[in-house]
Amino acid sequence: MKSPHLESLSRPHQWILLIFISGLLSWLFIKIHMPGALLLGPMLGGIIFSMNGGCLQISRRLFFAAQAIIGCLVAQSISGNIFHTFSQHWLLFICIVFSTMIASTGMGWLMGKFKVLPGTTAIWGSSPGAAAAMVLMAEEYGADARLVAFMQYLRVIIVASAASIIARFWVDTSAVSIAVDWFPPISWSLVGTLAIAASGILLARFLKIPSGAMLVPMLLGTVIQMNGIMNVALPEWLLGLAYAVMGWRIGLSFTRQVLQHALRALPQITLSIMLLISFCGALAWLLAHMFNLDPLTAYLATSPGGMDSIAIIAAASPNVDIEFVMSLQTVRLFLVILTGPPLARFIANKTAKVSSSSC
Repeated sequence: MKSPHLESLSRPHQWILLIFISGLLSWLFIKIHMPGALLLGPMLGGIIFSMNGGCLQISRRLFFAAQAIIGCLVAQSISGNIFHTFSQHWLLFICIVFSTMIASTGMGWLMGKFKVLPGTTAIWGSSPGAAAAMVLMAEEYGADARLVAFMQYLRVIIVASAASIIARFWVDTSAVSIAVDWFPPISWSLVGTLAIAASGILLARFLKIPSGAMLVPMLLGTVIQMNGIMNVALPEWLLGLAYAVMGWRIGLSFTRQVLQHALRALPQITLSIMLLISFCGALAWLLAHMFNLDPLTAYLATSPGGMDSIAIIAAASPNVDIEFVMSLQTVRLFLVILTGPPLARFIANKTAKVSSSSC
């Protein structure tokens, strides 16, 4: 049942309250030097707001715009070395990604086999990435899209939160004192960056590229910057807005109705997510020890899902090799999009046949 306090407020007043709660939480996270504070504050604020009867949602256009800005942020941090990194480690990257996909699919199959979730919902919900694509595929297949969305975005929240906490205690960010210029003068580089973001969104929509609102501006910005045509410029106020939109999009998705519907399976879902994070953590440990890689870089690179969130946290963490992180994350995203739905459909069909034959 919705809270009468928020339900009785007009939409403008709800937005003011949400912004206030998110701003307060972001300020607290900044005070304790939490990486990704401007993302986690709105994300937690959106959850609190939604659970208490809020009825706000982030539009798809605004969400795409935020994704494009995050894509430009990644492009700003990437040099030509990212292709060199991939060419050096392509087999390793593919092995890591497929190991993660096999582990997550196996967990989904077990949850479906023991009827933790109805039908094939667990198969789609366990995919390590491409959350929006998996929700759409699940809905077309007849699974419960609400529970799939719950599993997918709960994983994004837990992964982002765990990565932020680990980054906070792994790296001594309290010793880093940087004066932030929130409102620098408007430059032509900023205008060009906004043009890259807008054209990337349009191109991704025209070509129907999954997660293209982030990937296409990232690729465009990388190519333009690497060739010396223009430097990508992103003022702090613009990044703050993009972080807030991303956080609200995730947090506001967790309505009371969806949470109540999933309450029975919450412990098992959380356990499966923690097992997947632990599995990826073990892969990160192997990476760090076998290839003499920075442990935090290895952990962020293997984190299962939430590529945009990981990009924000990696960019905010000193000494992290963001080129390695985003190389592996990008490979994972592409492989999950290309092979995830067919793999999930294959396992779902096998599960359905076994269930029907046992009746």
